[in-house]
Amino acid sequence: MGYFRMEQGPLAELLVERFENMPPQLRVAARFVLDHPKDVALMSMREQAHQAGVSHSTMMRLARWLGLEGYEDMRSLYARALRETGAGEPARQGMGQDDGDPGYSTAGVVADTLAAQISSLGEYGNASQFVAAAELLARSRNLFGLGSRSGYPVANHFVHIMSFLAGGDRKVTLVGEMGGHGLDALQGAGRDDVLLAVGMSPYERTTIDVARQSARQGVGVVAITDSSVSPLARIARETIIVTANSQSFFRSMAPAFAAVEILAALTAAQSEVNAAERVRQSEEQLAAFGIYWKPPR
Repeated sequence: MGYFRMEQGPLAELLVERFENMPPQLRVAARFVLDHPKDVALMSMREQAHQAGVSHSTMMRLARWLGLEGYEDMRSLYARALRETGAGEPARQGMGQDDGDPGYSTAGVVADTLAAQISSLGEYGNASQFVAAAELLARSRNLFGLGSRSGYPVANHFVHIMSFLAGGDRKVTLVGEMGGHGLDALQGAGRDDVLLAVGMSPYERTTIDVARQSARQGVGVVAITDSSVSPLARIARETIIVTANSQSFFRSMAPAFAAVEILAALTAAQSEVNAAERVRQSEEQLAAFGIYWKPPR
């Protein structure tokens, strides 16, 4: 199974490897460390425990579970990694301050955060995971997109874009709720097919169950999710991890949409289909049917 994080911590691989065997409370602490490596370096152990929703003794037990003397040893590892990579807080000076109109400040903070999250998708380690997932998509017979609630529009976008690479016997199908085909669309899916499953915490049971059953049928599952220990990541053959954190009250899906478009571009480059020509032909056909608005003469 392949994983990547936007901002990996030095113990990420070990945490993922041992996650399944941890007691429940240690899993909560481990997930916090996996998902917030900068906070591990910059915050006190008690602050981290509060953010994670566990006791400070649980954080200490996590460090010992990983073979360290104590939690300060873990913090030191993460602090050193942060210094070595030159990582710091993103972007804008004065972030969080109302310099002038607070509306402009908020717009800048949100825009800078999204820009940093999407930009990190192109970093070398992250890009290599995209390449592996795209290779799986390019070899597939049929493609399926699966997502519920906030994941649904991302899956729908994937199906729309990838439909331009369809042709012959190859089909691209949206599975599940709203405008998608029912789950029975996956009944005949098998070893040569690929399912892209999108899911962020809190994870929808249907998405997890369908992805798991698809994997049992031999379908190659590619996941876009928010943690290397999410249930989708543990099912998928290839996993792309994006952050859903935002500077507002909602979970952001912008990085997930960007991930879909990167996947589509890489898959098209490996495909024998001329995707640009397919798009042109489609637009001409839609124009002939009067789909597009035209100004009055």
